[in-house]
Amino acid sequence: MANDATPLEGAPLIKPSSTDHPLYESIIEAVRSVYDPEIPVNIYDLGLVYTIDISDEADVNVSMTLTAPGCPVAGEMPGWVADAVEPLPGVKHVNVELVWEPPWGMDMMSDEAKLELGFM
Repeated sequence: MANDATPLEGAPLIKPSSTDHPLYESIIEAVRSVYDPEIPVNIYDLGLVYTIDISDEADVNVSMTLTAPGCPVAGEMPGWVADAVEPLPGVKHVNVELVWEPPWGMDMMSDEAKLELGFM
């Protein structure tokens, strides 16, 4: 049997977030304080944050993307997210990973972001 990198059929493209963790809502609020400098909407409502995974030990792993791989702040934005989340009470450690799959699309924006940018 060939070993290929094809995801399991029916497996989600984006890993689910730890929405039931007590720190989840405060982490969302912290992430909403980070803005793409070229777009006047926070990165959470833009749909750039794919997964917020919080371990039982309060280690936070964030998977995020950018609107485009050539984004001028590509090297800086993960640090901005970590800097926003790490000071929260109860958070032990933050790791932010940039991912490119699935590619970001405007359909990932919240209704608030679409309204703010005039797409609704």
